Amino acid sequence: MKTLTINGKNHNLDAPGDMPLLWAIRDIVGLTGTKYGCGVSQCGACSILIDGEVVRSCSLPLSYGVGKKITTIEGKTNDLEFLREAWEEINVPQCGYCQSGQLIAAASLLNSNPNPTDEDIDDAMSGNICRCGTYPRIRKAIHKAVSLKNK
Repeated sequence: MKTLTINGKNHNLDAPGDMPLLWAIRDIVGLTGTKYGCGVSQCGACSILIDGEVVRSCSLPLSYGVGKKITTIEGKTNDLEFLREAWEEINVPQCGYCQSGQLIAAASLLNSNPNPTDEDIDDAMSGNICRCGTYPRIRKAIHKAVSLKNK
């Protein structure tokens, strides 16, 4: 039995340690906001935070998450709350498939850099693919989240 702490709640999983963390989160725990995109850590749809750092859950084994603090898109953090509000106000998603990974990456950025420039945003978000091309709206929403946070 392996225990994962996801969004502040412990989950006991009877699964092999080499099972991809993404499938443990989605199929066993039932948190389906984290998406499968490419399966090779290239697109960012499966992004989660582990101990505050962005990781790709599709290529990490379940055992990697044991004993660590995992945050998925369903989690509650101040940065995620401000980002969700900004995302909605700016109407960022088009198809929406990549957005959970985009929000997780943006939350990590704001955690480490509370007032990012356009270049900082572009650098931090570069590993997340949006097939619909909503990158300008994503950048605008991150700036909006900063302004909401600083009110």
